[in-house]
Amino acid sequence: MGVRLQDVADLAGVSMKTVSNVVRGYKHVSPAMREKVQAAIDELGYKPNMMGRRLATGRTGLLGLAFSNVTVPYFAELSRAVSAAAADRGYRVLLEETDGTLEGERAVVSNSEAGLVDGILFQPAIMSSTEISRHRGDLPIVILGESAAPLPLDRVMVDNVEAARRVTAHLLASGRRRIGFAGHEGAALSATSTQRIMGYQQALESYGIRPDPSLLIPSESISAADAVAGVGRALDTGIELDALVCRDDLAAVGALRALQERGLRIPDDVAVTGWDNIELSRVTYPSITTIAPDLDQLAGRAVEMLLERIDGYEGIGRHELIDYELLTRESAPG
Repeated sequence: MGVRLQDVADLAGVSMKTVSNVVRGYKHVSPAMREKVQAAIDELGYKPNMMGRRLATGRTGLLGLAFSNVTVPYFAELSRAVSAAAADRGYRVLLEETDGTLEGERAVVSNSEAGLVDGILFQPAIMSSTEISRHRGDLPIVILGESAAPLPLDRVMVDNVEAARRVTAHLLASGRRRIGFAGHEGAALSATSTQRIMGYQQALESYGIRPDPSLLIPSESISAADAVAGVGRALDTGIELDALVCRDDLAAVGALRALQERGLRIPDDVAVTGWDNIELSRVTYPSITTIAPDLDQLAGRAVEMLLERIDGYEGIGRHELIDYELLTRESAPG
């Protein structure tokens, strides 16, 4: 028989509940008690038994992370951060792709995962707060990102309006005046695009510049290839611009190619900024100035709030903002 939770509790001289709290990373354990229990865990070589935990507590030890598209680099990096935060608290993460469809997102919030996971971190692409309220079941959920969240649910996000205002102001301060916004959805704006365009517009107006709708350059989808096509089409119509605020780093990568194919120099002729600080943005030529959300902070706080809900917290939803940085690189230096 392997080492049991009770064996650790006996060696440390504490209750099984205390050992469980330490294993799960529960924050309300004193450093001295955590050190004492961890010493017993290390001495005995205890490994959490997920099946045993499920039988004893009715919990699976798994958290769900649901988002629209696994091929988007931001979600890959978010998944890594969430997995690390969950592991620090004794949990593992199950990924679910919704394809950004209403049916896929409804399935996430309607208890379809009950019995598989103990709670879900969910970044909706199209569901409104009303839709989420209508279809959600009893499974604890924390919302990630910019989409509207029902008041009873927790949400963690970046202040997209302020961050977009800041990156646009960075371009304005460098003397740019014909600043476009590229990479947003052409058919129907997501909450992400809406908020980033709002911040972009606010920065222009703060400099006395009337926003020009012709400088809003859409993409067929959120991808680098469609950004190449969208920015290329705009340039071929003769549009004049000296900077581009891109919805995300993928759009910025596409913009770099479209501009360079037409002999435009970056940043001399056109400065370019992105969003998300994905790994690719650091190695393009030129490297991309970008908004860098603190993914470790986002993941840690979201997991923490979800575990509090799993443990029975029933308060009103907590809507929290996480930190971000404006990282200036070659495509739009300071």
